[in-house]
Amino acid sequence: MAEVDYAQLEERMGHPHLAKRLKIQSTHIAQLFGAGKTWFHIENIRTLHRIIRRILRITGLYRIGHCNTLDLRVEHNEVFSAELPQAFDGYRILHISDTHINGNPDLLAVLKEKTRNLECDICLFTGDFREGTFEDYEIPVRQTIELCQSLNMPIYAVLGNHDIIEMVPLLEAGGIRLLLNEQVLLTRGTECIALMGVDDPHYYETDNLEKAMTGVSDDTFSILLAHSPEITRQAAYAGVDVYLCGHTHGGQICLPGGQPLIANSRCPHNQCKGAWKYDTMQGYTSRGVGTSSVDVRFNCPPEITIHTLRRVA
Repeated sequence: MAEVDYAQLEERMGHPHLAKRLKIQSTHIAQLFGAGKTWFHIENIRTLHRIIRRILRITGLYRIGHCNTLDLRVEHNEVFSAELPQAFDGYRILHISDTHINGNPDLLAVLKEKTRNLECDICLFTGDFREGTFEDYEIPVRQTIELCQSLNMPIYAVLGNHDIIEMVPLLEAGGIRLLLNEQVLLTRGTECIALMGVDDPHYYETDNLEKAMTGVSDDTFSILLAHSPEITRQAAYAGVDVYLCGHTHGGQICLPGGQPLIANSRCPHNQCKGAWKYDTMQGYTSRGVGTSSVDVRFNCPPEITIHTLRRVA
């Protein structure tokens, strides 16, 4: 494993944040019960995953479900706002979430092909780069960097509940800027918008919205990256304009019509996937690219999303 400069991370994150993440990583990451916003963590029950795969193979559904995981869609979403600076009218955001990129050997090639000719101004990842929660992390980091090297645009990201803090320096060395309860200003000419990112609010609960918004004025148009939709209320009341997230996979295995069986997130039903609103804040929950636990999808195709910002009078 690569050597990690924890002192540099502590300087950025603060001691309490880093200490909490490292403690959870070392003592709780493989637990089935407790910790985080949901009590039960199905992604850690490997025996159950094998049983489900065997049942699907016996019933003939596994091949269909696995083929569905490679049916990657490019979705389009428009965000309309009178607060958007004129210079950012038409600004295009490529949103990629939950790649779990080492969980499916065919996925990287599909992702590279789908993103090859996309013309966007920026790429934003909303966490869960790797498949497991406590195995190797260097392989998914290398695969993620390989993908990003084919994207000709600035790239920002936040960590998910499958990601550990040791991935940060490796991803950043590959050109991906992680936002650890931090923000950056995106500029066009003399105008700017704030891009903010919080650490995982689902399992680690190391998100700090107040710190991420420090220095951002109330009249600055803002976009928040969070792994899950579980802090929408806080974000909306804090004045965030746009909230981008993932984590739910849209349910991954859904009934006909797209009704999810499990969302694995403590959020309202309408925030499980797609575009939604909370108070005056506009949000979008990606169905994600990869899969978790079992490499199948039903009635819930994977996606990458292009968000286009539109100024309205």
